[in-house]
Amino acid sequence: MDTRFNLFDNEIAGRFAKRFAGAGLLIQQSPLPKSTQELVSLRASQINGCGWCIDMHTKEAAAAGETAVRLNLVAAWRESTVFSEAERAALALTEEGTRLADAHEGVSDETWAQARKHYDDDQIASLVCLVALINAANRLAVIVHQRGGSYEPGMFAAAFD
Repeated sequence: MDTRFNLFDNEIAGRFAKRFAGAGLLIQQSPLPKSTQELVSLRASQINGCGWCIDMHTKEAAAAGETAVRLNLVAAWRESTVFSEAERAALALTEEGTRLADAHEGVSDETWAQARKHYDDDQIASLVCLVALINAANRLAVIVHQRGGSYEPGMFAAAFD
């Protein structure tokens, strides 16, 4: 399967990508822990089958010091012992916020309460915005068949310097 359309070479998509990257930078600079940001982005990307984003967030997390054990267990976080309670709350919110069509209530009150137990207002705002942003990024990449495998850490940030 070849890439259908190169979003990076189109003027409109390029202008959109700069604004999109700006939103991502705002979240990256937020008080939400960087490791949590990468785990959340990776989990949503796994659910959505986005090879490009899985490749990007796995490599960015590893470059930032995330362990292979934790990265390998993100897809099975409920069945593992390597994530904190706060990370588990963020991953649960990510899953429910990503799988909106699978549950009539979206994010459950229980999941929301667990997330609020661990994250202050700025962190929860960042988490909610990140879940929305990564789901949008997944959709962009999946629609045009942007495939994973060629990403190098820092590549996305360098494209918008």
